[in-house]
Amino acid sequence: MKLTSNSALQLIENFRGTTQSDKWIDHCICVGNTAGKIAKALTEKGYSVDVDKTIALGYVHDIGKYSDKPQSHEMKGYEYLKDQGFDEVYCNICLTHSFLNNDIICTAGGIPNLSNNPFLTKFIKNHEYTIEEKIVNLCDLMCPQGGKVFTIDKRLIDIMIRHGAYENTQYHIKETYKLKAYFDDLLGYNLYDLFPEIKENL
Repeated sequence: MKLTSNSALQLIENFRGTTQSDKWIDHCICVGNTAGKIAKALTEKGYSVDVDKTIALGYVHDIGKYSDKPQSHEMKGYEYLKDQGFDEVYCNICLTHSFLNNDIICTAGGIPNLSNNPFLTKFIKNHEYTIEEKIVNLCDLMCPQGGKVFTIDKRLIDIMIRHGAYENTQYHIKETYKLKAYFDDLLGYNLYDLFPEIKENL
């Protein structure tokens, strides 16, 4: 089953008021809207990017946070979307959004225990990230839980203040900068130019 931006937004809005905080929902909306702007700008440059799909993926990337049960939100989100009957191309964003560079240790939350989830480790290593997934990867690292748009510098500092720094933090930061540079190169300009509100959030 296909997931549209409208149906994706409805999915996460259905959880508003049901979890300890709605900040994750506001974050997802910010990621989807931010990703949509980048996707649209890329299509205007002639690249083949599905704008509505990009927005939809941004909206649902953290849907696994609907539950406080002990399990990674990546797996919870993936399984939830699968159970709802959505195609794998939409479910996969729940797995890929936290990990850059096809590397399970290139993540903001410290190095995960690889033996805890061999399925996820293998998936991240072998999955060919789509351009839409890469956009969501980046936008996840531009949108804090307050629903604003930050530079990656400020967002990464925000993450470290809340969660701490780990032995893989430097590696993750370097790969985040590389990802932004990749999209800057595709666009031919600094993608921050798409978000004038960033200046207000410095």
